[in-house]
Amino acid sequence: MNEDIQFILDSSKESMDAAMRHLEKEFVKIRAGKASPAMLSSVMVEYYGSQTPLSQVANINTPDGRTISVQPWEKNMLHEIEKAIMNSNLGFNPMNNGDFVIINVPPLTEERRIQLTKQAKAEAEDAKVGIRSARQDANKEIRDLEDVSEDLQKNAEVDIQALTDKYIKKIDAFLVVKEAEIMKI
Repeated sequence: MNEDIQFILDSSKESMDAAMRHLEKEFVKIRAGKASPAMLSSVMVEYYGSQTPLSQVANINTPDGRTISVQPWEKNMLHEIEKAIMNSNLGFNPMNNGDFVIINVPPLTEERRIQLTKQAKAEAEDAKVGIRSARQDANKEIRDLEDVSEDLQKNAEVDIQALTDKYIKKIDAFLVVKEAEIMKI
């Protein structure tokens, strides 16, 4: 096979892998009943005049399945952390005991589970769009190649489609697992 075609195949596979990695990160942020430090990964704290990820100014732990404790490295950050968690629209109500910020993670309601399932489906659909975009780019690059026979181009397009189908199936399987995790009480 022509090395240009192989390069295009490899780069489209890398793009599809990147879409899968992004989906995995987004799925970690969607909570499924159990407390996890990743739930606070999007929280940004005002730290000496700049927005800083919470994980860079505090230790985040889960002492049990329903509690998240945040221990700042500097005591004066307690109120800033509390305020940032409230403003993050995660639906948490943090409590400050003077040393830690403690968050009780409420059990998910049926309505909230359905919302989270819809959010997971939307993230999966975004990942599929990324996969299809990588396929489209690869097919365009293959058609733009010169000095390549039509048969080689058609075979490469078939290979790209097979790769696309494989990744779409992976996303669908990943979504089924996440939905089951969310809906499990």
